Amino acid sequence: MTADAATAPTTGLTAALAHLDADRDAALERLFALLRIRSISTDPAFRDDCRAAADWLVSDLEAMGFAAKAHATPGHPIVLATDHDSDGPHVLFYGHYDVQPVDPLDLWEGDPFEPALLSRDDGSRYFRARGSSDDKGQVMTFLEACRAWKAVAGRLPCKVTVLIEGEEESGGANLPGFLDAHAEALKAEIALVCDTGMWDAATPAITTMLRGLVGEEITVHAASRDLHSGFYGGAAANPITLLARALGQMHDAAGRVQIPGFYDGVPEVPQSVLAQWAQLSFQAETFLGEIGLSRPAGETAHSCLEQTWSRPTAEVNGIWGGYTGAGFKTVIPAEAHAKVSFRLVGDQDPDAIRANFRAFLAEQMPPDVRLSFAEHGGSRAISMPVDAEPFARARTALTEEWGRDAAFIGCGGSIPVVGLFKRQLGMDSLLVGFGLEDDRIHSPNEKYELASFQRGARSWARILEALAAR
Repeated sequence: MTADAATAPTTGLTAALAHLDADRDAALERLFALLRIRSISTDPAFRDDCRAAADWLVSDLEAMGFAAKAHATPGHPIVLATDHDSDGPHVLFYGHYDVQPVDPLDLWEGDPFEPALLSRDDGSRYFRARGSSDDKGQVMTFLEACRAWKAVAGRLPCKVTVLIEGEEESGGANLPGFLDAHAEALKAEIALVCDTGMWDAATPAITTMLRGLVGEEITVHAASRDLHSGFYGGAAANPITLLARALGQMHDAAGRVQIPGFYDGVPEVPQSVLAQWAQLSFQAETFLGEIGLSRPAGETAHSCLEQTWSRPTAEVNGIWGGYTGAGFKTVIPAEAHAKVSFRLVGDQDPDAIRANFRAFLAEQMPPDVRLSFAEHGGSRAISMPVDAEPFARARTALTEEWGRDAAFIGCGGSIPVVGLFKRQLGMDSLLVGFGLEDDRIHSPNEKYELASFQRGARSWARILEALAAR
């Protein structure tokens, strides 16, 4: 190293990263303090704990210099904090402080709300606690990045608004109204969402596709009462048979959904994205082998990754009717029921999917059989503009931190808040998370890798600077 290099001033980013490395023990203690709060949002018995988690976050944000407040809602508080001293762009960070129930408690290897830092034979370390990965550990990666920037530079690279809700795990009923009421304060150039995962333990990722969802519950009404199958069998319509036959017609032998108009609005994935997916270390046999299966069951013209990320689906989630108790009862039931869900992509219209599905079933029923339906929600798919500058900058920042090209990946599930941000605030979302598939979120012994926490904070420090670059 030359003398000039040795005396050259460090950049803000270099100093922020060094501060994060030096402050690791204190950062872990802060996270553990938050993890000890039993903020289970779905159980009224933990209402005070949810308030305590919101108050803890307000106090921590205020200590960093944010203007912060826990806003009351008919449910649990929503934390809103701002630090707009920067000349950079405005970003909105979203996370949630509530957690899932811990049942079954006897499967936990320790107290779910007493964080334990554990080591493996290979030297890697992780901590176990409810909420460690979903979502308190992820939230604190961003807050620690902000803390480091404030400590070394006195201000953040970007104008930052922080929104942390307390009902994500219990439906988020009060968030849409809060977004409407605070729309002007919340509108930013982009939302940052840290509630997703990496491709693998060494490869960071940005989730750019979220499938939409339509849920339907169907009842087939046949005879006016349950019937003796000896007296009426062969003559009376059996609603279980009719429903099973109709649902069995939803797919052809190649896995394509046969509901008219189902593929309207389904785009083809760009070849550049398919090429990037092909470079990922993914084997369908391994993916399915972990659950005791071996062959993809979806559309044969598309790869397993396409089937789970970029193709629409129609799945029967439950079917029941007649006698299902112990022993045997020879009955033709008066009713049969099923629950069916559709995952949507591209510009598929949830209302059109629902109407076409109902018509598809009705056409297969005899004249004296009646159908009724119960709607279970509907939302459009979300696709992010991966060629937009914020996504390119974030990908570069992640690549620089992890030493591997960050992957643009899809997600087979849905994250409702991303749709809310798009519809209500007109914002795209940058979904960057550091969870892993084996983090056991929502299950006993939830964990988060120490590397995910520490390098996640470093990643956010880099992303904030990258987004602020002019």
